[in-house]
Amino acid sequence: MTSFPLSYLDAAGRRAAAVLPLTWAVIAISALVCLIIALVLWRAVVRARANGGAAETRAVPVTRGGNGVRWIGIGLIISAVPLLITLVWTMVALASVSGPPTQTSLTLDVTPRQWWWEVHYASDKPAETFSTANEIHIPVGVPVLIRLHGADVIHSFWVPKLTGKTDAIPGQTNLSWMQADSPGRYRGQCAEFCGFQHARMAFEVVAQPQDEFERWRAQQLKGASPPQTEAAQRGLQLVEFRCGACHRVRGTSAGARSAPDLTHLMSRRTIAAGTLSNNSGNLAGWIQDPQGVKPGSLMPNQYLSSSELNDALAYLETLQ
Repeated sequence: MTSFPLSYLDAAGRRAAAVLPLTWAVIAISALVCLIIALVLWRAVVRARANGGAAETRAVPVTRGGNGVRWIGIGLIISAVPLLITLVWTMVALASVSGPPTQTSLTLDVTPRQWWWEVHYASDKPAETFSTANEIHIPVGVPVLIRLHGADVIHSFWVPKLTGKTDAIPGQTNLSWMQADSPGRYRGQCAEFCGFQHARMAFEVVAQPQDEFERWRAQQLKGASPPQTEAAQRGLQLVEFRCGACHRVRGTSAGARSAPDLTHLMSRRTIAAGTLSNNSGNLAGWIQDPQGVKPGSLMPNQYLSSSELNDALAYLETLQ
């Protein structure tokens, strides 16, 4: 991976790799066209100066005849060749990436919301389904089917190193897919303006070897562990009473689903859809002043006292 998390000029997966040569070719052709136009303009300026400069350019008479039409025809023919090649290449690339693969061992239901990502791991067995938020784990080398559902406004799912953009539209289900060929973290972003905090609506795709992914999934299927300290026990009561109206913590009475599932909150690298690193200080700041971090988000200020905040953090930090 390069140091540019949203770069589309390198690929780490099969779908992105199919489009990458076309991307470089279009960039090269565009740069060549710009260079040719610049050289022609430079030549025209040099010629005008040689024939008298600015006064000569202001006094060009309008005449009929000459070979101007022939040069226009030659220019159109020359332009048509790379355009035709690009058109055919584009159709071939689209055909290779448009439909989801016939064999997929993992299906994800992704629902973008203002402004976070709900990720549901589907399974034929209800006991093996679970939801997480803003961090998508997938096994390396496996095509992953993504079903996109719109919850409020139009969003767009985009992981440039793995897959192209696909809109999530309320009232319909759009299909996409991706495959990571090497382990790593790949940044994703909403690519359709969706409101005030559109720029802070990111997520990460974590590609892992199959055995690591299976261990991660087994951990995610578990409910929250019971609190072991008095502070964490008080924190659990606060989370159930204050946070449970929006969030879910499996294994507790907090069972709402209008905000991210917190069951394994501390296993994620970021909070607030990629806005902050996930650590105690940022978590405390997010709880106490979410509008200061992400104005317009639906996360309300809970107005916790310092002791209540410490208790809540003591419990939340156990959610591994």
